[in-house]
Amino acid sequence: MADSRDDLGEYKDRLWGLIPMERIARFRIDRPPPSVVAAYRELQEPTPTLSDILDSLGVNGTVAASVLKPVVPGKTVVGPAVTLRYLVERLSVGRSLAEGTAARLADRDAYAVAEHGDVVVMDAGGVEISCMGGLSTTVAVARGLEGCVVYGGVRDVGTIREKQYPVWSTHVTPRSGKYRIEAMEINGPVAVAGVQVRPGDLVVADDTGVVFVPLEMAEDVLRRAQEAVARERRILEMLGGGATLAELRQVLPPSRW
Repeated sequence: MADSRDDLGEYKDRLWGLIPMERIARFRIDRPPPSVVAAYRELQEPTPTLSDILDSLGVNGTVAASVLKPVVPGKTVVGPAVTLRYLVERLSVGRSLAEGTAARLADRDAYAVAEHGDVVVMDAGGVEISCMGGLSTTVAVARGLEGCVVYGGVRDVGTIREKQYPVWSTHVTPRSGKYRIEAMEINGPVAVAGVQVRPGDLVVADDTGVVFVPLEMAEDVLRRAQEAVARERRILEMLGGGATLAELRQVLPPSRW
């Protein structure tokens, strides 16, 4: 449900004015409880386990790291999604510059709407155009964001790596998004490499890929993940202790390893 625009003083003080207010679908979004987010952070190498669980539940929620590549390897992030959807501009870069058209990127307004620990998910249709760079990264870090997932391009990767800010993107490119993409909506549904992502969905990303857990399923998926991790830990202990195949089968059939 859209917010009332009458009591948005805190957001008005944060917003950069880069996107029309009517294109911000919601300022306040539901998020998983902090205790649930914290428990997800305790999972080791989480995306393979979570991907298997979503498969078992019939949910399409996984994108491989070969598609969304980590700009800073070795990072794991967990946080609620704040979404930003782009479309390609109608006019050429040259015409926009000649006519003095303002650039219509809105990453900083998405950061302004986000809360500490959120993950901003940008849907630019996978185009090879930069959605964020060094200045954008600096603002995101200052806002205390968990990271960004960009179905599109990023640039200034030296700054991103220097600040150790977790970013996953489809492309790394010097081509600016200014005058090439237009922000259409903040906090509406987006599509990331064939996966639907809604505001508040839990984003979990590591070197293996990115998993989007639907908000309404976050607690159930967590419980199943914890059970799966416990079973795997038990299997490893049994293997180390010389358990027989029959004993291993009682814990988890080999076909499900």
